[in-house]
Amino acid sequence: MSLLVVGVSHRSAPLELLERVSLDETRSRGLAADVVGLEDVSEALVLTTCNRTEVYAEALSFHGAVSQVGHALATMSGVELDELTEHLYVHYEDRAIHHLFSLACGLESMALGESEILGQLREALQVGQQRAQLGTVLNPLFQQALRVGKRAHSETNLDRVARSLVGVGLERAVDHLGPLQGARALVVGAGAMSGLAVASLARAGVAGLHVVNRTLDRAQRLAQGHGGQAHDWSELPEQLATADLVLTCTGATDHPITADLLAGSSRADRPRVLVDLAMPRDVAPEVADLPGVTVWSLAELDELLSHGGQQAAPGSRTASVGQAPAGSQLPGSQNGDPDTAEVLDSVRELVTGEVAAYLATRRSAQVGPTLAVLRSRAAAVADTELARLSQKLPDLSPDQRAEVEQSMRRIIDKLLHTPTIRAKELAARDESGSYVALLRELLDLDPRQTAVVDRPPRMGGSL
Repeated sequence: MSLLVVGVSHRSAPLELLERVSLDETRSRGLAADVVGLEDVSEALVLTTCNRTEVYAEALSFHGAVSQVGHALATMSGVELDELTEHLYVHYEDRAIHHLFSLACGLESMALGESEILGQLREALQVGQQRAQLGTVLNPLFQQALRVGKRAHSETNLDRVARSLVGVGLERAVDHLGPLQGARALVVGAGAMSGLAVASLARAGVAGLHVVNRTLDRAQRLAQGHGGQAHDWSELPEQLATADLVLTCTGATDHPITADLLAGSSRADRPRVLVDLAMPRDVAPEVADLPGVTVWSLAELDELLSHGGQQAAPGSRTASVGQAPAGSQLPGSQNGDPDTAEVLDSVRELVTGEVAAYLATRRSAQVGPTLAVLRSRAAAVADTELARLSQKLPDLSPDQRAEVEQSMRRIIDKLLHTPTIRAKELAARDESGSYVALLRELLDLDPRQTAVVDRPPRMGGSL
């Protein structure tokens, strides 16, 4: 197996580029289909979130796969390859596994420790399974990543210090609107992030909770579960006109919330806050220029998180749309809290241990095909000798023949038992993979025979 990750995120690229690379559901699935059909890739999974686009692949050739995946991502996103390459990161083998497990724990997120990523990973895994784009490498790897993420939240105090983007956005809204109990809130969209927004607003006890979505059924399911009201997409202008707080996260590729849509409902006497959690942005940039309107997008929230909740530097986009009170801090951000540092260290320790265990298990499994061929060869030798015995001793009764055959099988099993156990133990500690190659050479096993067992058949990725 040669696991490869090629991606771009808020850590490697400006949000303006992320916005252009961001893929909707259709293009994300199209990219996965394109990648799994590449010459140097046998499995593929595409992960798209509000602040990252990543391609996971089982690469048959490292350099070939990196080049092919990069071209596929550039083609699907419409970003020139030369521009995209400057901001792409590549992780390979153990570094790729470490990246994925860290990602599942929220350590790679804009809001450190957030748990929304687990739902996004689960959804990406389900899509890959349904479309037969995953095999013996990515399928178990992503299932293990989900288990690691759950462990981080259940076995450490990560939830105590973790901050979600929704939580940070609501804190900023309180600064402008006051206590949310008197606010009328609108959630635009009905995906995973919108679900978290609705739940958070319900817990905050807002005066009115409303959900607008292009598919009314989904809006109804989301709203009814939290005492809210659902509305059809055609009611968006009306709902925006009366909302004090808007949290939006749709999959739109344009700006569903524009200045023209809000201009007719401007309220100089009451402030209005829009928290835009979408990538690409749902709220057009000029909306922030409307009187009484404050817009917090991913760029502003990232700026806040990077400053630990402190005021952003003068002249920054954050300062222009609303600053956090001087000296305020976001609980769980990287603000020097020793308890927070201790928790994050424990999560990183958990990730390191899980990566080591996964690699050991994988290396042990890699010797399996070689051992299977060895057992197959031993069985073939036994069959040949049994056939020869039948010719030399034609008068043996069926019971006698069965006893001889059983004895020969027991001898083979006993001879191979200890070498099999030791081979798996040694392979688990063999980081270079040289032990398996040496074993094949020692036993004169054709690598092409073991490859039939070792590598799943090539899968199609048609939509």
